[in-house]
Amino acid sequence: MPQQKDIVKIAIQMPGAYPQLIQLDQKKPLSAVIKEVCDGWNLSGPDNYALQYADGVQTYITESNRLDIKNGCILRLTKAPGRCAEDLYKGIQSSDSGVRCDSLKELASVSTDVTFAQEFISRDGHLLLVKIVEDSNESNVIMTHTLTGFMELMDHGIVSWENLSCVFIKKIASFVNAKPTDVSMQQVSLDILESMVLSSHSLFLQVKQEVTMERLIAHLQVTNQQIQTKAMALLMALLQTAGDSDRQDMFAFLNKKNLRQYIYKNIIHSSGSVQDEMAHYLYVLQSVTLNHLEPRMRTPLDSYSQEQRDILHGLRQAAFETESENSLSHERRRSLCAKEFKKLGFSNNSNPGQDLVRTPPGLLALDTMSYFAARYPDAYSRFVLENSSREDKHECPFARSSIQLTLILCEILRIGESPSETRSDYHPIFFSQDRLMEELFCVCIQLLNKTWKEMRATQEDFDKVMQVVREQITRTLSSKPTSLELFKNKVNALNYSEILKLRQTERLHQEETLAPPVLELKERLKPELLELIRQQRLNRLCQGTMFRKISSRRRQDKLWYCRLSPNHKMLHYGDVEEDADNPPIETLQEKIPVADIKGLLTGKDCPHMKENKGKQNKEVLDLAFSITYDVEEDSLNFIAPSRTDFCLWTDGLSVLLGREMSSESMRSELEILLSMEIKLRLLDLENVPIPDRAPAVPKPPSNYNFCYDFSQTEQ
Repeated sequence: MPQQKDIVKIAIQMPGAYPQLIQLDQKKPLSAVIKEVCDGWNLSGPDNYALQYADGVQTYITESNRLDIKNGCILRLTKAPGRCAEDLYKGIQSSDSGVRCDSLKELASVSTDVTFAQEFISRDGHLLLVKIVEDSNESNVIMTHTLTGFMELMDHGIVSWENLSCVFIKKIASFVNAKPTDVSMQQVSLDILESMVLSSHSLFLQVKQEVTMERLIAHLQVTNQQIQTKAMALLMALLQTAGDSDRQDMFAFLNKKNLRQYIYKNIIHSSGSVQDEMAHYLYVLQSVTLNHLEPRMRTPLDSYSQEQRDILHGLRQAAFETESENSLSHERRRSLCAKEFKKLGFSNNSNPGQDLVRTPPGLLALDTMSYFAARYPDAYSRFVLENSSREDKHECPFARSSIQLTLILCEILRIGESPSETRSDYHPIFFSQDRLMEELFCVCIQLLNKTWKEMRATQEDFDKVMQVVREQITRTLSSKPTSLELFKNKVNALNYSEILKLRQTERLHQEETLAPPVLELKERLKPELLELIRQQRLNRLCQGTMFRKISSRRRQDKLWYCRLSPNHKMLHYGDVEEDADNPPIETLQEKIPVADIKGLLTGKDCPHMKENKGKQNKEVLDLAFSITYDVEEDSLNFIAPSRTDFCLWTDGLSVLLGREMSSESMRSELEILLSMEIKLRLLDLENVPIPDRAPAVPKPPSNYNFCYDFSQTEQ
């Protein structure tokens, strides 16, 4: 007798037959199970049949994966993979093109299953597909099915890519290099070439020789996103597999052909959104390109290098207009240089090169400072002179700040890290600039100076300022600005006070009042509190409000009063004198049944605002509301005495009409009530951590023998 844990209750289907509901014994051989199923439908030759999943990925059931079958699974009795492989092998060689096409189409579908792939490859079916490609006598449709089937078979890793002939590789490359004919065929051809490049260096060399870079760039300019993605995938595979010298040559060629501009125009700014796969390849391109800066980042300054010393002195001379130094004595010139290097913000003013020995950022910091001084000389001079002339201990050291900022940018842009296989967080701004690192530095060093002044920082606050600047840059880049100008505007708008506000908000989010269980409690409390606000609004309408009439001459010369009846069925209103305070409902001559009210209008949609279109100021527009009743032409027009009254009345009328309240006053009051209620309910949980998830419910006990049997006592 099989144990219960080895039994799985499943359904088995077959086209044209009534499904069988069986209890599958996992200990019984699969061949015996298939024989029983075949006997149930009176089918002979159980060896010609197999089981596969009926839904989702229709994988064949084998002895190795049968334990994945769960209770309630639906399986299908189908042709055995060996028989299916044999039939398709013959069908592919048929003289009838229709049969060949159907066989290859089915092959492309079933080749995703590894069991079938093993059977088909054991019959050298993959070599048959290679021959079809090499001969190239078939139509584009048949060729597409052939290539798709081949790619699916090779994906299982049963056969090595290196066994492929040069003729085959040339044919696949020719499909990619050809003018666009069949999109599907080019797509799968690009896919095959990418797999070849990633599989071995020898295949990389062959593909690199056969595929022209011009065609790959041309594929990035098409509107078909799939072609763009596959072309980008092949390009990234070539760049990542290439050696350093090859990669440099490829980048030089791609820069010459304006690859960055093509991507910026045809992919990032295309009408459709960038898909996840393309986003990953854009991230890879960004990462590989920025890693060209890694050697400079990891190289310390060489004190004996005349070129590097000249760049350092060039920074000093660009900032300070000095007299002819040749006329000065050696000691005097040395003293002057040390003084000016100190003003520039170097820590080691007698030997400033020592500040650039630390790696990272190494020589990259010297490059960024030099670029800023040459590219934006006015901004550079202003930064240095503004801070070097201060005597209040609030000067911002240019060199020290620049070195640390360069390091921060290296960390944010992940320079020196190998591209991840899963990341897709590319920066659109990267594709808008040829020298992103240097241009970002130029914007951010000026931002740093601005933030330093906003914080009224001194040298002791250096690390604190750098933390704020890092946060400003990170937050701005996370918003994915598409141009340097947009980045500049956003990062400058995110000043120190804004950073403090954001930190405060995030701190509140981290507190327990915003933990998932508390948020769920908030949602449960909302209906009760909203009902409380509704009742308050209706009570306020019952009390009534005094409104002023605005005449055509814009003189507020008449008063009228409006209130809701206690039973909420009538809206009473009428003219009153200025000294009338809360007039009785009987003195209000006019009334409108609530049931007759058709709609509520606000602002410029109100009839009395439309009559004086273009003449109303914003203050009056914000206080105007109307109710329409009976027919659309009839309306009662209001101008609330204050914004608070406007919110109370529009909310109250919305409640009467069975609509949701939407005023800012309601939202504010709801938040206050929720906050108070939550704090009261959490008083007993002070210093008790609230889990993010509910604790797991334990499994039921194996038996219930511990339960007390009441039936015996009753007897």
